[in-house]
Amino acid sequence: MNNRSYNQYCGLAYALELLGERWTILLIRELVAGPRRFKDLLNGLPGISTNLLTERLKHLELHGMIVRQVLAPPAGSTVYGLTDLGRGLEPTLIELGKWGSQFVPASSEHVHILTIGSYALTLKTFFRPELAQFRASYQWHVDGELLSITIDHGQLHIQQGPSQQPDAIIHTTIELYLQLLQGAISPQQAVAQGLMHIQGDLAALDRFLACCAINTPT
Repeated sequence: MNNRSYNQYCGLAYALELLGERWTILLIRELVAGPRRFKDLLNGLPGISTNLLTERLKHLELHGMIVRQVLAPPAGSTVYGLTDLGRGLEPTLIELGKWGSQFVPASSEHVHILTIGSYALTLKTFFRPELAQFRASYQWHVDGELLSITIDHGQLHIQQGPSQQPDAIIHTTIELYLQLLQGAISPQQAVAQGLMHIQGDLAALDRFLACCAINTPT
C-alpha cells in the first residue's frame, strides 16, 4: 500500500491514511458479522483482485485492526476477524451508511451484489431499539448466505452460521429480502405467492421487520 501522507495534524487525515484506499472500508464491513475466510472475502468483494485483497489484509493486520486466526479442527481454516480497534469503527460505518442511503436507488430491481457484510450493516443502520422490546432469534438464508440474528430487548446481535432454536427460519432471495425490509411486500404476501419459505412464527418475522425496516429516500 502507498506510504502517502497528508502531513496534517488531524485525526481525520490520519484516519484516511489508514482507511482511505479503495476497498478498505468495504473489507471491514464484510467482517462486521464475524470472521471470514480469504475466499469468502474475495467472493464478497467482486472486482477486487487476489493480490489487492492480500495487500489490504496485510495493511489492516499491520495496524492492528484485524487479526488472523486458525479455527479449531475439523475446520482448521484460517479466518480474518476484527480486533477491538477494528470493531470500534462500527458506529462510524453505521453513520456513514445512513448518510450514503440517500444516494441508494429506491428500487432494488437490478441489485445483483449484496453481501453478508451488507446484510449485517444494513440491519444495524436502520435498527430501531425502541420498537424492539422483545426477545426473538432468526435464521436468514439469503441466496446462499446464512445469518443468525437475535433481538433482545433493544439489542441487535448478528453473527454468521445457524441459530440455536430460532423462532423463525427464513429462506429468500436478495431481491425479496430488500423488498421485505423496504415494506414493498409483506411476509404474508411473499409466502402466499411462493416467493419465500418460512419455518416457525410468522408473527415473529412481522416484529423483526417493524424494527429493522429500511427508510428509503423519498
